[in-house]
Amino acid sequence: MRIIPAIDIIEGKCVRLSKGDYETKKIYNESPLEVAKTFEDYGIKYLHLVDLDGAKSKHIVNYKVLETLALKTSLKIDFGGGLKSDTDLKIAFENGASQITGGSIAVKSPETFVSWIEAYGSKKIILGADVKGIQIATDGWLETSDQTLFEFVKHYQTKGVEYVICTDISKDGMMEGPAVDLYKNILAKTEVKLIASGGISKIEELPKLQQLGCEGIIIGKAIYENRISLKQLEKFILS
Repeated sequence: MRIIPAIDIIEGKCVRLSKGDYETKKIYNESPLEVAKTFEDYGIKYLHLVDLDGAKSKHIVNYKVLETLALKTSLKIDFGGGLKSDTDLKIAFENGASQITGGSIAVKSPETFVSWIEAYGSKKIILGADVKGIQIATDGWLETSDQTLFEFVKHYQTKGVEYVICTDISKDGMMEGPAVDLYKNILAKTEVKLIASGGISKIEELPKLQQLGCEGIIIGKAIYENRISLKQLEKFILS
């Protein structure tokens, strides 16, 4: 199971939110590069980079942060937030993204999202399935669509999607444990490579998600609040 720390960006700074609420913003570091390099020092190979300004403004904003991290680290970066057009996608890949995550675009412009899968391949395009209850949320989680999680994922599986990041928004940033039952259901009902996200609070939760069959796990606030140390993650990666 891949360990994928998260860096969320607002105004070029490393922040975290609770349940996606921008009013709960907490700045953890002024330098995303410093954070990324620290991850790298502990054997981390992957990074989930989210442009929260982009998610809110509906176009890519913090691509210069992406470029810096891609140039100055060897991390394989999955980039999301504000990717709403072919131009946004091109900017993300040109500035060093290894993969991108599309959530809102997959809801609001399915033809565009499918064309991305066809053009770039299923290894590079991740489906973002972020849920409130079982409804897919969009636009930095500020809106809720009428699409349900399982129909959404199954539909895109037929279009070639291989990787899915699923965040239970009620758990995101709360450090009260991941949505184990939700992930169990997804893995039982689909054949995607599932990346779990949201709610991780302690190292003991990681083996449970690994046993479920999750392909990866995104960890954010638990690292920044020192609930999970990078040393513990290093041991988990090496074990």
